[in-house]
Amino acid sequence: MAATVDERLAQVFVELADTLVAGFDLMEFLQTLTERCVELLGVDAAGLLLADSGGALRLVAASTEQARVMELFQIQNDEGPCLDCYRTGQVVIISDIGAEQALARWPRFAAAAREVGFAGVHAIPMRLRDQVIGTLNLFRGAVNGLDPAVARAARALVDVATIGILQERAVHQQEIVAGQLQVVLNSRVMIEQAKGILAERLQATPDEAFVLLRRYARDHNHPLTQLAGDVIRGTAPIVRAACPSPETPRAAETLTAAPWPTRNSIIRATAAGEERERER
Repeated sequence: MAATVDERLAQVFVELADTLVAGFDLMEFLQTLTERCVELLGVDAAGLLLADSGGALRLVAASTEQARVMELFQIQNDEGPCLDCYRTGQVVIISDIGAEQALARWPRFAAAAREVGFAGVHAIPMRLRDQVIGTLNLFRGAVNGLDPAVARAARALVDVATIGILQERAVHQQEIVAGQLQVVLNSRVMIEQAKGILAERLQATPDEAFVLLRRYARDHNHPLTQLAGDVIRGTAPIVRAACPSPETPRAAETLTAAPWPTRNSIIRATAAGEERERER
């Protein structure tokens, strides 16, 4: 007994859900989606366009070469139902590409689509609330639209795909943010250690050491974190400008390779600096 549309749709949902586990491959997910649309919905081809960070549509998957050509044609010529679907966030249905209305609205696209054998298009926005991230486009060789039940199934597939893509982006963004935060935390630890070392070597307060560190970094166009690492390794030739006074002209002394401070001295100086920052 042949499976119903609902039964086949459920099978596809299970298959797509399996791709959303650990090791999620977005491109494989989207390619699978276009292929299952053709098998499940009775269309001749499917293509998928996603917007990049600048809002420009990019082709990411197509079930056939003809679909790929038509998607690229729309992007390159800035004309076609799939682009209108993305811009308006609304479904665009063309039952007959050769109809007068379609020819008047998208003359170049209509001619190109007929040339590769397509007679109808059903473009569905990939959207979650007010956010539109792309379109799923179904191409037919026959002059007719999708059955209402099939159109609902297509909408459900698009919704699943949209959630999957947004989830992947959210995870990726969280990883980026977490990585950036870790870099910041690591940099702060290095700076605190460098402050402690300078304070110990120069018999200065941690605040004075930090001012010296920042001034040297700015004056020599040297990244602060990189300079802190050089101080820790004992390779930073920092020049400490003495505070001028009416009696004493402005002078400078060079911080050379002073004896490496002990771990306890670094900890004491660093702790003192942190305590002063908390008090401020």
